Amino acid sequence: MTAVHVGAMRFGVVVLPEHEWKVAEQRWRTADQLGFHHAWTYDHLMWRWFADRRWYGAIPTLTAAATATDTIGLGLLVATPNFRHPAALAKDLVTVDDVANGRLVCGLGAGAPGHDASLLGQPPLDPRTRADRFTAFVDVLDRLLVQGDVDESSDWYTTANATFHPRAGQGERLPFAVAAAGPKGMDLAARFGRYWVTSGPPNDFDPKPLREIMPVLKRQQAAVDAACERADRDPASLRRLLLADAAVGGVTSSVAAYEDAAGDLADAGFTDLVVHWPRPDQPYRGDEQVVVDFAEKHLAGVACA
Repeated sequence: MTAVHVGAMRFGVVVLPEHEWKVAEQRWRTADQLGFHHAWTYDHLMWRWFADRRWYGAIPTLTAAATATDTIGLGLLVATPNFRHPAALAKDLVTVDDVANGRLVCGLGAGAPGHDASLLGQPPLDPRTRADRFTAFVDVLDRLLVQGDVDESSDWYTTANATFHPRAGQGERLPFAVAAAGPKGMDLAARFGRYWVTSGPPNDFDPKPLREIMPVLKRQQAAVDAACERADRDPASLRRLLLADAAVGGVTSSVAAYEDAAGDLADAGFTDLVVHWPRPDQPYRGDEQVVVDFAEKHLAGVACA
């Protein structure tokens, strides 16, 4: 078994927004108390597997989680242009971050086809067009949060006479975690991200052992390094986050498997490992005691950041 480098690796969990708050609150509190570095929830209007089940909004969920927790980082996975406008999103983000006392991380993605892309009546977009839209989305969002004033109209967004408060000069912009598998997205991660996020092969929901996906992850790592070099950025300054349980399966099948995955990913240059809080049925079915036991063994007393 490869050693778990807890001091170098950070660990997180995804809590699906599927439960009413009186149930969900305990999950968020538990993740905080166990010492996880960050906890995330998905930002969708509807979710592919839960079209006939409860599904709550990410921004209100994270606001509530901010009041129920003390130290754990709180993350959005991932906001996309499918139904978000950068100006409205920016206002929501700084509000949640204020409630959370600076603990919010905003995950950003290009937005895949599906419910979120069609529910509001948008026309379908090809991958290249989605990538161009994503570039505009991240650029406007960053300038709103950093500069404060944006007054422009483009092919994608109109932001007319926006004087944004809270605004530049009130501290560092909240961190972005950019999900990307292609060169344009990786360029955005290198330019704007504190984290680069991958789940391995994109849109692959047939979980395989980490060893089978590792060659893909290493190729992606090399591509992210190249994006950092193009942006004149030290590649070591970009955190590398693997979201498990989609293409990469079996991480939480046992504490030993969790430890092996963490060690192997650390050796491969990853800095963060995020798993889904195990559920009683699919997707992400598993034994939550494994997650609890791993955290109690490796994360107790670890300061979150």
